[in-house]
Amino acid sequence: MSLSENSQRFPRTYWREIDLPNFKTLDQDINVDVAIVGAGITGIIAAYLLAKAGKKTAILEAGGILNGTTGHTTAKLTAQHGLIYDEFINHFGKEKTRMYYESMMQAVQFVENTVKENGIDCDFSKQDAYVYATTDEYDEKLKTEWEAYKTLDIDGALKDSIPFKIPAKAALMMSNQAQFHPLKFLKAILEEALQAGCLVYENTVADDIEDDHQEPKVVTKDGKKVTAKHVIIASHFPFYDKPGLYFARMYADRSYAIGIKTTQEYPGGMYISADSPSRSIRFTPLDNGENLLIIGGENHKTGQGVDTLKHFEELQTFAEEVFGVKEYHYRWSAQDNVTLDKMPYIGPYTAERKNVLVATGYKKWGMTTGILAGHILKDYIVGGTNRFAELYSPSRFQADPDLKEVLSTNADVAKHLLKGKLEIVEKIPEDLQDGEGSVVMYRGKRAGAYKDENGKLYIVDTTCTHLGCECEWNHAEKSWDCPCHGSRYSYAGDVIEGPTNKPLGLLKKG
Repeated sequence: MSLSENSQRFPRTYWREIDLPNFKTLDQDINVDVAIVGAGITGIIAAYLLAKAGKKTAILEAGGILNGTTGHTTAKLTAQHGLIYDEFINHFGKEKTRMYYESMMQAVQFVENTVKENGIDCDFSKQDAYVYATTDEYDEKLKTEWEAYKTLDIDGALKDSIPFKIPAKAALMMSNQAQFHPLKFLKAILEEALQAGCLVYENTVADDIEDDHQEPKVVTKDGKKVTAKHVIIASHFPFYDKPGLYFARMYADRSYAIGIKTTQEYPGGMYISADSPSRSIRFTPLDNGENLLIIGGENHKTGQGVDTLKHFEELQTFAEEVFGVKEYHYRWSAQDNVTLDKMPYIGPYTAERKNVLVATGYKKWGMTTGILAGHILKDYIVGGTNRFAELYSPSRFQADPDLKEVLSTNADVAKHLLKGKLEIVEKIPEDLQDGEGSVVMYRGKRAGAYKDENGKLYIVDTTCTHLGCECEWNHAEKSWDCPCHGSRYSYAGDVIEGPTNKPLGLLKKG
């Protein structure tokens, strides 16, 4: 199937093509030890560990389990998160940077150990990871990063090539990394948590937290309350953002992936480019003995940049040039949050809110970071000591480079806020073809319109319900995306991703 044919369908991710359990919606008030908002990798790992530790735990999921970023990953289990170690040494120092590496390697080891101990069939395999450079500038940066590896005693090597038709000048290898099928693994983990007494509620939207410092209550959109001794916010972007101001301390970034069958034999390993445009390469085994090649990349800030469908087209062009595409099966995208200092936030929501915990800002490396977060959050709750907790504390702030990044990030927000308000819109809803969406003028005001394949028209108010920026149309995924803080809505205005938790106003349907 070609990209043009595939683009007529909604994106689909390979990982979701397994049978997952269904759970009822919360329909009454309950009391638990720990309420977890979000059924992705962080929430499920935390629930598993807490339930095994004897804590009565409930997971609240706004949609279906494992259908967010965790279900739209490239599923690399690695501590090689791009070129970060030299930068972290300069900002955090050698000791803390070494701790970052060790914490991520512990997450890889947790998966390996758990797979072996429980006999989980999740396509786990050890793989070396490579970051490669195609320009002189990034060739020098790789050499600098290699010096950081040696300083930190990271097991790796500097290579002069990679086994693909890519003009790589050098490649930095990190040994003993891994890959897996995340949903097969997490399905098995969730089953263990359920057997230990964990409760799960789907289609249950957390709307607020009642401010009780002793026993906070998660309040759902339907008015049901979950009273707990601790609350974990594992909803990707914190749905509760009143005192923490996380929207000003992170930005949302999107990336894209395609799943193809190729005419070439895959040599093994996981690869990612150091320079732009970003390219990620790995394989996963299929049940019939073939491999599915997963090509990712094309990062950009949410709601900004070119027509989103072009990112998929660029990935397909790359795949055809380097590998030769025999069959095109999947395309999907993911969104993640990047903190101002690139270190995730894991721990108490604020210094004063010890019983409300958060995990966010994984900068596209959610497999290792989500597993790490589950362990750190469990230790906060059961009173265990976790030597990585301070490193990831959300209350940290270092003026350099954070202050510069705060100013830069929020200046970008202001730019897009003004751009949307001052935009001159010439198109009207009647101009749309079937299957087309666009910003339009409707009743004298800026609005968003989408006409489905049957000619049914949906018109929404494009003003983001978070802080008032104007959303832009995402052609590839038929959604309205906010360029300021990354909120996303369906073409009918329903919330897809936060920080918002309120839909766009639906002005017309039919």
